[in-house]
Amino acid sequence: MKWTPWRTLPPPIPWTASTLRELLDGGQAFRWTETGGVWEGLWGCQVVRLRLSDGKLQWSAPAPAVPGTAGALRHYLALDPDWDAALDALPWRSDAVLAQAMQAWQGLRILRQPLDETLLVFLCSSTKQIVQIKQICADLAEALGGTLPGGYRTLPNWSVLHVADEATLRACRLGYRARYIKGTAAVLAEHPGWLDELDALPYADARARLMTLPGVGAKIADCVLLFGAGRLEAFPVDTWILKVMQQRYGLHGWKPEQVATFGRIHFGPLAGVAQQFLFADARKKSAARPTQ
Repeated sequence: MKWTPWRTLPPPIPWTASTLRELLDGGQAFRWTETGGVWEGLWGCQVVRLRLSDGKLQWSAPAPAVPGTAGALRHYLALDPDWDAALDALPWRSDAVLAQAMQAWQGLRILRQPLDETLLVFLCSSTKQIVQIKQICADLAEALGGTLPGGYRTLPNWSVLHVADEATLRACRLGYRARYIKGTAAVLAEHPGWLDELDALPYADARARLMTLPGVGAKIADCVLLFGAGRLEAFPVDTWILKVMQQRYGLHGWKPEQVATFGRIHFGPLAGVAQQFLFADARKKSAARPTQ
């Protein structure tokens, strides 16, 4: 299929290839693939290619491009002109660990993804690695998703998942997670607008509400709120963050919920953004560490 010519997406961002990879393939989203420096991804009904050229972010879309693609992409990538000013509110001046991570990952931000899709992909994520989650998403899209021009497929919506049989879901490599997705789909089918109502709730209430869904624990709830609802105070705690908080902040023996509470208090309203800097830096240092 034909693609539009490459177009530069303002404003200028101090991204490197590593930062772009971390943003698109570091555990926030699971529908991006990279070939020769070009990233191709989907969210909602959007299909876009991205690349860095002379330090500038460029995009292309299936031709003719859907009107509004550039605006949708700026929203998705959180390309707000005041982003850097907002980051200045993080306690980097008094926190050398955070300051170093922010310096190493300049330009990193939180993607703004559709809430319904974010809930689905993180329900698929339990005990799975990124590459496995991406394969599950691809299988779900192929088996149950809608069709887009060029043969691309969307993720299935919750109405489709509600009527799908569990065997079909299990065939998408979901295993026991198929039961959780069926149970969540039943809740959402019985209560139309359930997800939309989260927007009006305070963070703690929205988190508690999400945790009533089958298979949604504290970490998944925080991931959904951070990456799908724009709740930047959410502080997901996984094994990487546990290690960072133990080794660099002295929180030895703390349980994940205690660490999450510490993170929200210490880092403030942008705790989830701080979490991403720490998460990215911890993984980078682990990969660079020589094996014994």
